[in-house]
Amino acid sequence: MQTVSTIFINGQPVEGGREPFPVNNPATGEAFAQCPAATPEQVDEAVAAAQAAFKTFQHTPDAELKAMLHRIADLIDANADELARVVTLEQGKPLALAQMEVGAAAGWTRYTADLEVPVKVIEDSETRLAELHHKPLGVVGSITPWNWPLMIAVWHIMPAIRTGNTVVSKPSSLTPFSTLKLVELINQVVPAGVINIVTGEGGIGRAMTSHQDINKIVFTGSTPTGQDIMRKSADNLKRLTLELGGNDASIVLPGTDLDKIAQGIFQTAFLNMGQTCAALKRLYVHEDQYDEMCAKLVELASEQVVGSGLEEGVTFGPVQNKAQLDLVAELVDDARAQGGRVLCGGEAQQGNGFFYPPTIVAGVSNGVRLVDEEQFGPALPIIAYSTVEEALAMANDNVNGLGGSVWGDDIEQARAVATRLESGTAWINNHAEVLPHCPFGGSKMSGVGIEFGEEGLLEYTQPQLLSISRG
Repeated sequence: MQTVSTIFINGQPVEGGREPFPVNNPATGEAFAQCPAATPEQVDEAVAAAQAAFKTFQHTPDAELKAMLHRIADLIDANADELARVVTLEQGKPLALAQMEVGAAAGWTRYTADLEVPVKVIEDSETRLAELHHKPLGVVGSITPWNWPLMIAVWHIMPAIRTGNTVVSKPSSLTPFSTLKLVELINQVVPAGVINIVTGEGGIGRAMTSHQDINKIVFTGSTPTGQDIMRKSADNLKRLTLELGGNDASIVLPGTDLDKIAQGIFQTAFLNMGQTCAALKRLYVHEDQYDEMCAKLVELASEQVVGSGLEEGVTFGPVQNKAQLDLVAELVDDARAQGGRVLCGGEAQQGNGFFYPPTIVAGVSNGVRLVDEEQFGPALPIIAYSTVEEALAMANDNVNGLGGSVWGDDIEQARAVATRLESGTAWINNHAEVLPHCPFGGSKMSGVGIEFGEEGLLEYTQPQLLSISRG
């Protein structure tokens, strides 16, 4: 069994202060490596290192910050094969998808490198020059999930460094190795203490969210954990970016050409085996086209090759962990008990690994757990509606509001419906597409703050008005 014995504090590899813990390969259900486990005291050491580094790093010239991120992107590319394999081993996704994740991580880093931190002129008159500047916040704490472990770490860390902050990273204990490798690479470029990483559970996350010397927490994960982070961040008024749970609704407008959209709906619902925050998770279809839509999605599901992500030809990997597998099975079983019709899939595969085939469930509606709750896995409920107003009401009848979509041949009609979705992003004839230049964030219980683009970059800064009297 492979063992990684070090975390990184102040630019140096450091042994964890606790016994290493096993990390499972979800394709086998068995441990493939041991990961170091940090102590709360090592969190303090990492924060102290980041705080000390910030004193000088915050004054780094803009051109140097940009150059650093470009060098980091080059290192990601140079280590792409190793990173992709690690992502597949710890997360389970097919290797081709892991390779896409690594490529996107490098591309996202380069885009972030070239973003400008704007200076806005508020007034330029004979009596006054008023400019709005943006200064780095200090130490940023990054807490990342297990579904896109490398990509989301890049989303958190790169804008922090680009704006002159320093970072303490804590990846999910289910998928720590790709982030450990990323931080190792970043430390080849940035000064000591700028990027630090601690791994493990046992209070490590809580030690970060309540730490008085961490100035901002950026977190991607569940809504209950986000609420807990918000409470623990109150004492020093940490800045927060929280991208939380989603239960994205999608509406297919009446009369839509289903042949044109079926593939897109399937891919965005089952992206990463459905383990994507902004995946399409509830599909509303007009009653006249309901059976046809169900049949097309079942056909696409039957074409998937389920297996280990490292095997040739596999298109559909395992659920990442046993707890998530059990939740998906529980929700599907409940839907079946409530009269839902499982059109394909619907049973975990026997044997090793956490495999659950793509599952389509018909004959359900709002009020069934599979519709009301985020399944975060390979099961899609399809709900019939009679009017677009009814579909909108059902789509918006949820505490979450991360993304939503409308599919239809008439773009203007789709636009009119999409603007009424209660979601941070509303896609038309697409779903789950996130882009480095497009701001992304949730409404309602799906989070606070914005990521990506200039708006997301500025979340890592403190505005300062510079007012110069000319009178």
